[in-house]
Amino acid sequence: MAEPGNVIEIRNLHKSFGALEVLRGVDITAPAGHVVSMIGSSGSGKSTLLRCANLLEDSQQGEVIFCGEPVKWSGQGAARRPADRKQMIRIRTNLSMVFQQFNLWAHMTILQNVMEAPVTVLGRDRAEAEDAARTYLDKVGIGEKCDVYPAQLSGGQQQRAAIARALAMEPKALLFDEPTSALDPELEQEVVRVIRDLAEEGRTMIIVTHDMRMAADCSDHVVFLHEGRIEEEGPPAKILTAPETDRLRGFLSATTH
Repeated sequence: MAEPGNVIEIRNLHKSFGALEVLRGVDITAPAGHVVSMIGSSGSGKSTLLRCANLLEDSQQGEVIFCGEPVKWSGQGAARRPADRKQMIRIRTNLSMVFQQFNLWAHMTILQNVMEAPVTVLGRDRAEAEDAARTYLDKVGIGEKCDVYPAQLSGGQQQRAAIARALAMEPKALLFDEPTSALDPELEQEVVRVIRDLAEEGRTMIIVTHDMRMAADCSDHVVFLHEGRIEEEGPPAKILTAPETDRLRGFLSATTH
């Protein structure tokens, strides 16, 4: 049985794209209120793992458990798919994902972007959804930008709008896929500040990041992936300052130059 208090548990997860094995038996746990950061070179499987966690990708083997409830599967290997569509939608609705490239709707104002899913997916009252959206936009520091369109915002503001949109779903966990990698350094810091505030509030998050400072500042647990396997994991102070493996030492040395 799954341990109580874990929002996401991934056990022995395998994922291939054709002949390319991307994940080779990965275990990750995100307890409620904890922040787990995943680091590793490009192609190590970090983003794929995140997409498997919220069922955007189908894995071929292993368990995905959400709040103690295992995902039901049908078929095996390459033919494996979630067996219960209602369960899949419920889980995905409770895991809000923030992508590298913002993914805001260009034809909608920022306020409309944040309101849309709570109204159409959750069936919220429009007036309530608007109040909540304004609150979340204030929270990420762009409340005054409600009525502008994404193209009128900087990259950092667009990413903060994307975070507000994720928060508006009131999810059990937030999943961030390289949330700062498309941003200039000064805009990156605006977004890091928001993520750090969310961590201090005790929100459950899994963050794929190239930003070692953010991993150090925001995380309870850091996982280093290498070629689809977990090479090393532990508290940030240990992983980022006293690595045990040559691979992690090499990776950290390359990222600090």
